[in-house]
Amino acid sequence: MISPEPPPPIPAPGVGGVRRLSGVLRYTWQALSLVWGTNRSLAAWLAALSLTLGLFPAATAWVGKVIVDGVVQAATSGSPDDRWSVMMWVTVELGLVVLMTAAQRARAVADALLRVQLAEHVHELVLEKALTLPLSEFEDSETYDRITRTRREASFRPLSLARRALDLVQGSLSLLGYAVLVSTFSPWLLLLLGGAAAPAFLAETRLATDAFRLFRWRAPEERRRYYLETVLARDDHAKEVKLLELGAPLLARYRAGFRELYAADRRLTVRRGVFGFSASVAGALALAAAYAWIAWDAVDAAISVGTMTMLMVVLRQAQAALTAFLGSIAGMYDDNQYVTLLYELLEQPVPASSGKATAGPDPRDGIRFVDVGFTYPGAPTPALSGVNLHVPPGTKLALVGRNGSGKTTLVKLLTRLYAPSEGRVLLDGLDLAEWDETALRRRIGVIFQDFVRYQLTAGENVGVGDVRALDDEARWREAAERALVHDDIMALPLGYRTQLGKWFAGGQELSLGEWQKIALSRAFVRRDADVLILDEPTASLDAEAEAQIFSRFRDLIGSRIGIVISHRFSTVRVADQIAVLDGGRVVELGTHDSLVARGGRYAMLFAIQAAGYR
Repeated sequence: MISPEPPPPIPAPGVGGVRRLSGVLRYTWQALSLVWGTNRSLAAWLAALSLTLGLFPAATAWVGKVIVDGVVQAATSGSPDDRWSVMMWVTVELGLVVLMTAAQRARAVADALLRVQLAEHVHELVLEKALTLPLSEFEDSETYDRITRTRREASFRPLSLARRALDLVQGSLSLLGYAVLVSTFSPWLLLLLGGAAAPAFLAETRLATDAFRLFRWRAPEERRRYYLETVLARDDHAKEVKLLELGAPLLARYRAGFRELYAADRRLTVRRGVFGFSASVAGALALAAAYAWIAWDAVDAAISVGTMTMLMVVLRQAQAALTAFLGSIAGMYDDNQYVTLLYELLEQPVPASSGKATAGPDPRDGIRFVDVGFTYPGAPTPALSGVNLHVPPGTKLALVGRNGSGKTTLVKLLTRLYAPSEGRVLLDGLDLAEWDETALRRRIGVIFQDFVRYQLTAGENVGVGDVRALDDEARWREAAERALVHDDIMALPLGYRTQLGKWFAGGQELSLGEWQKIALSRAFVRRDADVLILDEPTASLDAEAEAQIFSRFRDLIGSRIGIVISHRFSTVRVADQIAVLDGGRVVELGTHDSLVARGGRYAMLFAIQAAGYR
């Protein structure tokens, strides 16, 4: 759980004068560019309408003054011409109101349509970026926090920042018109209104910084609450939650997390309310002083009734416009902070792949690990150290060892999900770093122990093993037959077109063993792969199915390389080579018979497992 008190303030972007302004301007231009690139037509309409709306308020106020003075004139003179002149100006004001309303509605439509498209565009940018991040980033909790924060806020903040920039331009035009009208009475009124609006601006800027710090601080706890919500409400967790009676304690944690988050939100909300009230009182006092000044001059006949009416309307509107203008600046600063989250993610450097090779110089060499060592980021000890292995084409290699000995890490290095911290991994005599990633990964078929159960159709769950076969039903059937799952699939209501999983309507759930055979079929669907890797491929299968699958696996290997990670010695004993890993090192290497005869670690593990069948 997070601490009830927020941590020390995180330095906010742009703190301090010029630095703050430059930060706002930097991301304003990037946000404008992002909005423009989403839909140029809608963005242009939004800009044009915003500028147009900036011209209406002062014009409407001036026409109102003319109407009032015209009414006074007509009442005094009794002239029909003066009376019709008033009616004409009323019609002009009606036309301005209709045009302004139409522009406001059109801007709202453009804004709503652009907001939807921008949210989709930003989500796609985030997902595209996620596809480029190395595996190490996804094994770091900060990556999840960054993506969570970005998806939650940054999808609409660029448009908000762009909208506020347009509001500044629109507000500038309105304020310029108001200033012209008010300055005919006294320029000091402008200073009075500006001074009254300044405290609200400073308060909103400070509170925006505090809100952003709170937002960044709360992301890990919100992710934890989302996880608890998933555990409590997902079908694949329901059995254990009920049987182990986890519902009440996990729900208690969920509630406790909310209370801590709410306490921090409440403090900020109360402060915002106090500052807002103080700013409103200051603005009301300034407006009252201005009204008193204008009324005094009207009583003295220094100004006309129409001018008094116009000034009173204009002053109220000018105060609102100035507050909105300064609020837009504060809001831009607020939006800018959240937009930084998007660009922190999008501008995060990704290691460039320099490999271009699509073939190695010696196809007969197979795979070589040469003095390979690897340490996970932040880990105190290496996961692998001094590993040397040679796996020629046509060889079936089994990797055995206790959990954490480095077996899966070895596979991650071979598939280039990680690069070795030391040493080299070669395929066909060429370092993996020099291979083109797409060409390399098409050479390798791998099924991990924690394979994904996709909420797709049964056929697509097979086809994901090779994206080129994602919609190829003939390839699905062939691979499923090799994995002994064809009959299971055909027994489903719609066969290969049956939706699997319970997330969507009509979804069917499979047994763990059936899911494992589906996962195995993904390895068989990769026709071009000459390296097949199975990580605990039959852990959930019965002995008969296991024997059948490995018989087919041996036939499928042929001249290819087959690598199997397993704890079942009935599986590994048929391999050409068995590598025993312990503490990240290869401590034994040989055939089943030679390793048993040696009487080392493999022989001990084999004896322990064999004793269970006696």
